[in-house]
Amino acid sequence: MEWVRRLLRRGGTTELDPGRADLVTVASSFDDAEACSAALARAENWTPDQSVVLRHHLRIPVARQAEVAAIAAQGGYTLGHTGDESNVILQRVQVLDALHCSQERSRMASLAHRHDGEALGWDALQPAAEPPREKK
Repeated sequence: MEWVRRLLRRGGTTELDPGRADLVTVASSFDDAEACSAALARAENWTPDQSVVLRHHLRIPVARQAEVAAIAAQGGYTLGHTGDESNVILQRVQVLDALHCSQERSRMASLAHRHDGEALGWDALQPAAEPPREKK
């Protein structure tokens, strides 16, 4: 029944604050040829049954960014910027698995392409794992 609970929590969940200071990258891929399943298989410290902040890194012309943000917002994504004004991050909180990661990656690549941009890659953030406690 765990898979049913995970399925029902896909996308739009608010149990993880994307602004938390203790978030670290637990999985990523910036290689178009790498499958999401392969990226997740090599992920370190990823907790599959917990929400992540899934971030898609895109290069979008500045003049098209508002339109891209409006479209992505329909899927629960918010827009952020990196140091380069044409590079943006679309992020949302969700439970991550290979299938949904692949679907969202494809969706973001299509969105970027339709607005004269390109998808650069994705990463997933979760709170840093707490070190194991010593037994007394």
